[in-house]
Parts: sequence; structure tokens; C-alpha cells
Amino acid sequence: MKEKNTERKKQENLLNSQKDNWNFQEYISYLFFQNWSDESCSFFYAFFYKKTIQYPMKFLTVILLIITYINATTLNLSMSSSPSRLNPILANDSASSEISDWLFNGLFKYDKNGNPTVDLALSYHFETPTELIVKLRENVLWHDNVPFTSKDVTFTYEKIVDPKVFNSIKSNFQQVESVKAIDDYTIEIIYKKPYFKAIETWMVGILPYHILKNEENLMTSSFNKNPIGTGSYKLKEFKVGSDIELIANENYFEGKPNIDKILYQFLPDPNTSFLYLKQKKLDIGGLTPIQADRQIDDNFKENYSIIQKPSFAYSYLGFNLKNEKFKDIKIRQALSLAIDRQELVDILFFGYGKVCNGPFLPDSFAFNDEVKTIKQDIKKAKELLKEAGYDENNPFTFEIVTNTGNDIRINAAQILQYQLQKAGIVMKIRVMEWQAFLNTVVHPRNFEAVLLGWSLALMPDAYPLWHSSSSKLGGFNLVSYNNPKVDELIEKGMDTINRDELGTIYKEIFKIISNDLPYLFLYIPDGITTVNKKIKNIEPSFVGIMHNQKDWIIEE
Repeated sequence: MKEKNTERKKQENLLNSQKDNWNFQEYISYLFFQNWSDESCSFFYAFFYKKTIQYPMKFLTVILLIITYINATTLNLSMSSSPSRLNPILANDSASSEISDWLFNGLFKYDKNGNPTVDLALSYHFETPTELIVKLRENVLWHDNVPFTSKDVTFTYEKIVDPKVFNSIKSNFQQVESVKAIDDYTIEIIYKKPYFKAIETWMVGILPYHILKNEENLMTSSFNKNPIGTGSYKLKEFKVGSDIELIANENYFEGKPNIDKILYQFLPDPNTSFLYLKQKKLDIGGLTPIQADRQIDDNFKENYSIIQKPSFAYSYLGFNLKNEKFKDIKIRQALSLAIDRQELVDILFFGYGKVCNGPFLPDSFAFNDEVKTIKQDIKKAKELLKEAGYDENNPFTFEIVTNTGNDIRINAAQILQYQLQKAGIVMKIRVMEWQAFLNTVVHPRNFEAVLLGWSLALMPDAYPLWHSSSSKLGGFNLVSYNNPKVDELIEKGMDTINRDELGTIYKEIFKIISNDLPYLFLYIPDGITTVNKKIKNIEPSFVGIMHNQKDWIIEE
């Protein structure tokens, strides 16, 4: 009797199991196959359902995998060029740098306000002004699950300074005397002297020692196409000239990103990228001012948020200060008062920009907000010109040179020409092909004035542009600016490791340069970013929007 009851119990359990499986599978069928034809459903059941109904756990596993795949979220981005090397110390082009940033981490990074903070480092302190001790995180894994240690840091440094490895960041490490591993998770860095970029130097991505230790030629290594990093995303596959897919790193030390995949679509033509945005094939993209102002409609604005922030760049009219015409500061002041910078922003960028009034980024620690924007004052400009010996019968005349291939600069030159005319100033314009412009005008300093621009790093360095020693041929002090006080402040700043002190020094530099007017600082274009409104937790900041991408969520 007991055996019969047991057998009956087994049959009931089996029937109940089959019943539960049937109900679950009916539900799955409703979810995924409700729009399928009868023939398609029959095919599915014949080759999939019938083979798995006797193995409910296997079926459940497969279905869960299907659900996971279907529910995986993807961030759709674009790139206009293909990366060359996905190696953080060799990434010289913008595409290589952008993709590498997802795959690798430095010891430090910038926070949303543009201040240095820890990344692979857990903490740090200066034992002396020249000795930096860095404690490393102990919970970091490479993408192949090998632990990250101090050996990776010392190896990366050795590769950066290796004469056989050609890279653009070697000069950043000129002040480093030595790098030593104290233990598996402690690094000692000795500098030749106190160095104001001691922390920023180590924002470069760290390489894996265990993979590259026996690599004979890093420049041609297969690692550059198949990288292993510590970053929040892993590379699925890389082919030159093709889309690139990144997969969320489940073992990322700050937690797996909420978005499962990032798909970079290879779109060399900017017009195609704009079309993809309008067709909702991209989640994030950039707009030009004319696109933002004239070429998007209400439907676009219903689907995308538009975020604007000042770009890390400015344009300027630079005077050759060795030319007799510009040695008198009254002339430079008159020219500055004769132009309307806001009108430039309104015409060139439809208001998507701001007036520039000094050499460092607005909202950065080096920006001096006590320096006010110079307003157009034609009357005062004429008075200064008269004091310098110029009037209607003897107008001040000069020539500016700029390059082809940049319509905004050429248009800016024409607007400036019109504005200066109101003060009786005659400005001639010469436009040249870029390489000819550099080789025959800029580098030999063969100009009266040039219309150019600079892109700026988050960590300002005044030495290349403003120190008098940089005015020699090959240097970037193109206008031959020479102020001993500024030289002294720059040198003082280079020897400080205190960011607050550096900020005080650079604000003083900002003020002096703005008053000296070696440039007419003109405008800072806005970066205009569109973001799919389905993406939540976006936090626009000084450094942009990507600083907290790990926390983004895509809501369907």
C-alpha cells in the first residue's frame, strides 16, 4: 500500500511538474510568440519546445538567457573615425582615446567638477613635496580576472619612458625620478622637484603586466587590437572601419554599469550622424549651432534633451608683439574696445557660446571672475587711437591671417573687419591653406596678427603659451609675449603641489595677461549634446555628462 501511494505520489508530482511547465511555457509563448504566424510557432515547438519539455530546468535556463538577451540595454553612440591602437599610452587620436577610456583606468581621474580624485588609487599622500605615496585598491580585477597590483603600475611607467615606445605622453613624466613598488598595493613615486601636475600625470590608463611582460614590441602588439583593461566595459571585437561593441564588466570594482552594452556606430560623415539622431538610431550625439537652432523640430525635442556647456577651447586674435604697430598698449586697448564679442557669439553660434575674457577655462580653479568682460566702446577706442597718433586721415591699418577649412574663423574675420571699421580701423584679411599658413606665417612669426584658437586641458599649464622662453621658434608663445612677472608666477606655480595655492597663482596670471592684451580673447563655443530622454540619471557638469555613466538607466 505504501509502495502504491509512493508511486501515485511520483505520478502526481510528475503531472504537477508538467502542468507547471506547461503554464510557464504558455506564458513564455504569449510574451515572445504572440505576433508569430502559426507556421513559425509550429517550427519553434518542433525544434525547440518538444526537445526541452522533458528537461524543464534546461528549458528554464535557455529561456532566461533569451530574456536576458532581449532585455539587455544598449547605449548607441557614434564615432567619425576608427581607432588606431586601443592602448592608453599609445592612443594619440581621439577615437582611440575615447574607446580606451572605457577599457582602462588610471590611478587618478577628474571628478565632475574637474578636480583630481582617486580611480585605481585608494588613497594618496605626499611624504615630502617630492615623494608621493599611493595606496592601490585591492578589489580590482583585469578583464581576464587576474588581480591588479603595483607591478602593473611600475610596468606601465617603464613602458611609457621606454625609448622604443613612441608616445605623446613621455614628456609628462620628465619630472619623475623613480617609481617603486613598496608592496603589492603601495607605490612610491619620487619627483625631481615639487611638480604641480604630480597627480594629473597618473591619469593615464594602466597596462597589464601579466599579459605584456614578454611583449617584444608594444607598438605592433596584438594587444592594441585586443586589449585587456580594468575599465567598466570590455571590448567584444575590434575591426578597423567597423562598429565597436563594448560589454559591461560584471566585475568592475565600482559595480557593474546599469547599461549592458555600448555600441559605437562607425559614421565618418557628420551629416549621417545627424540623420541617425533624427531617426532615433543614436542615443547621444553632438549638434552644431545651426543644427540646434534651425534644423531640429518639436518632435526631435520631445525625444531628446539638449545640453549645452562651454567647450574646452577658445578663439583669439593674436598680435605680433615684436611688430612696432602693436608695441603700444593703447593700440591693443583700442582694438579691444572697438569689437563686440557678444555679437560674434550671436552671429557665429546663434548664441550657443560665450565671450572669452582670459586664458583659462571659465569655472575652473584658474579662472579669475574678477576680470570683467570688455564691452564695446567706439568712442573710447577712437580716443585711444588719437592719443597714439591715428585719426580719419591716418587710420590704423593692419592685416590678419587665418586658415582655410574653417568657415567660422573666416566669418569671424569678416565680422571683426566690419566692427573695427566703425572705429576707423582698417583691417585686411588674408586666408591661407593650413600647412602653408603654419609653415610660412605662424612658425616663422611672419605676421602682424593671426586669428587662431587653442584647445585646453582641464589642468592648465601656462608655460607653453605664456612664458617668454616659449617664444623661440618651435614654441607656442606665437605672439612673443614677454612679462617678467608672469614668468615668475609660472615658475612658482610649477613648483607647488598645493592646488589652492596654484589657483591663487593662476588667477593672478589670468588677470595680468588679460590686462596686457597680447590677444584679443574672442569667444568660447558651446558643446551641444543631445541625449535620449529615455536615459535617466544624467548629471550635466563642468566635465560633461559621462562622469557618472555607470549609474545611467535606459527606461523603455
